[in-house]
Amino acid sequence: MPQSRIFSGIQPSGELHIGNYLGAVKNWVSLQRQYESFFCVVDYHAITGPYVPDDLRRRTRDMVVSLLASGVDPSACTLFIQSAVPEHTELAWIFNTITPIGELERQTQFKEKSARQESILAGILNYPVLQAADILLYKANLVPVGEDQVQHLELSREISRRWNAKFDPAYIAALEARSGAAAESAKESSAEDLVGFFPEPKALLTPTRRIMGLDGQAKMSKSLGNTIGLLEEPKDIWEKLRPAVTDPARVRKTDPGTPEICNIYHLHKAFSDPATVEHVAVQCRTAGWGCIDCKKVLFESMDRELTPIRNRAKEIRSDPSVIDEPLARGAEHARDIAGDTMRETKHMMGLT
Repeated sequence: MPQSRIFSGIQPSGELHIGNYLGAVKNWVSLQRQYESFFCVVDYHAITGPYVPDDLRRRTRDMVVSLLASGVDPSACTLFIQSAVPEHTELAWIFNTITPIGELERQTQFKEKSARQESILAGILNYPVLQAADILLYKANLVPVGEDQVQHLELSREISRRWNAKFDPAYIAALEARSGAAAESAKESSAEDLVGFFPEPKALLTPTRRIMGLDGQAKMSKSLGNTIGLLEEPKDIWEKLRPAVTDPARVRKTDPGTPEICNIYHLHKAFSDPATVEHVAVQCRTAGWGCIDCKKVLFESMDRELTPIRNRAKEIRSDPSVIDEPLARGAEHARDIAGDTMRETKHMMGLT
């Protein structure tokens, strides 16, 4: 049985923060030898908002440094920059021609982003169509995602079904053999056990819960200023960690707390060993520790994991070939597969 293929992308926001690391990249590292893995820095997605070209180039490179330092291994996966493979946008245009606007307008992320903009860009609306193209260009059948991305993945599955039902002769024949001369709308909603040219990718949910920001109010995000950078120096990490929001019921050090509602406790679960996590929970419930005591132990756990990553990043930056050569190899391999996909896609669609 052939090895399953996964695809996952990350925007070039610069250096990773611990939310990206725990929610996505750490999982990539554990998956890259279990599956045929394609990991992409999605710079086309990044240009749907305001940006400065030189800054985008720097942020893209910084993101690659962070990925390599975190353990993403180009000998075990295909690592590349999205814009180095033009077939991503070519396939996205094709998928735009079969995707109803209403489905895009119902996407949660579109509603959230468009609510903050006076003039809504078409790229914001079509963002999930490009995501579908990213995945299906490599015929990935598994996508590592957090719960907040499941809706976009469902749209990718719907686009796959719709395209197969319109243009894949074998898929159409299988549908007709199953249900007779079905109407096109029925074809598009038929059982997913049929195998088409494009697969219907399934979610591979990340094991780490959604990482809240240090403010305890929203998902960790650079734009909200509630993050800790993966490569930040220890003193800077502590300066951010020390005032971070904890259990609001713990007004005094002697107040018992509820660790399950404390973001610091959930960071312990990500960075500390199980015995420490259990000890933290007991100390919180019994008011054996104050919140600063809890944060000091978390800081030590974080420093043990992040120091080797920070050191690797410094080594990588000192030798540009460590960045450039793997990206060139990854892009070449990605273009080979993408080119094959597009040739077959256009043939079935009647495009020359």
